[in-house]
Amino acid sequence: MAKSIEVLTTIPFPESVMQRLREVTPHLHITMHPAEKADEIAMDLWNRTEILYTDIVVPEVEAVPNLRWIQYHYAGVDFLLDTPLPEKKDLQITTMSGASAIQEGEYILGMLLGLGHHFAELFQNQLKHDWPTDRWEKFSPHELTNATVGIIGYGSIGREVARLLQPFNCKILATKRDAMNPVDTGYNIEGHGDPEGNLFHRLYPIQALKAMIKECDFVIMLLPLTAQTRGIYDEEVIRAMKPGSFLVVASRGGIVDESALYQALSEHAIAGAALDVFSREPFPAENPLWKLPNVIMTPHVSGFSPNYKERAGMMFAENLERYLHGERLLNKWDPERSY
Repeated sequence: MAKSIEVLTTIPFPESVMQRLREVTPHLHITMHPAEKADEIAMDLWNRTEILYTDIVVPEVEAVPNLRWIQYHYAGVDFLLDTPLPEKKDLQITTMSGASAIQEGEYILGMLLGLGHHFAELFQNQLKHDWPTDRWEKFSPHELTNATVGIIGYGSIGREVARLLQPFNCKILATKRDAMNPVDTGYNIEGHGDPEGNLFHRLYPIQALKAMIKECDFVIMLLPLTAQTRGIYDEEVIRAMKPGSFLVVASRGGIVDESALYQALSEHAIAGAALDVFSREPFPAENPLWKLPNVIMTPHVSGFSPNYKERAGMMFAENLERYLHGERLLNKWDPERSY
């Protein structure tokens, strides 16, 4: 008789997802124990756990002698760098990269249209009950159709954005860590994204970032936060952007120099920005970025979706199948790259 595989999830999945997980094999014993801290889980349960599904819970290494795989609920797990867990022998760590591509792609498309059509200024105008006589000069749009769009970080979200932009006939430029290999080897939702790497017009290495953005009407920042990317979008890079262009930041805070961005926006060196992630969250109320009329700011919500748990559960089920058959897991976290 095959031994039972102990699975612990600290995320409360709906019953439809739990049923899908149970269908993977009858040899899974799944315990759902919602928790935000490791000490909220009994030591005997930690001791038995072979597979952990969680969001931010990081157990002590000595508490989990049988742990062989952690599947994280989100794509960004840079917080692991400050823990000894990645050093545990025979431990695989995977992320949820790809599961939020649909909602993040829609958010970014909305922001591209919102920036180009002056939504921030129009909403302010509405609050003032104003019908400006110079509305043509103030609100004439920067059309997305036929624009050049730069995607910094051609991962699952960037690929979904590229797919959504196809009807707009945009010229899509993108950066990728390994620009010689355009195929996506991570998790893909069927019918979404650009798994084969066919939708961009040119792919750049990150070292050519400034050369790329000089051509772009819209730039989308989607890099993960690592030691190499922290602060990479600095004053020099921001000043290299095309005059009148727009920036959307929707990956991780700390990549863009917010002070330099404020200067460029307030001087109208670039036309506007949409920001969903920040170096400090909650973002300080006194920061002057809040007051700029050409900025759309949202409180880190681009990944929100009422369907996320179902999508995440489907990806977890696929990885469970791979784990049981000794196959390569999707979205393996690499401590060398930090993603």
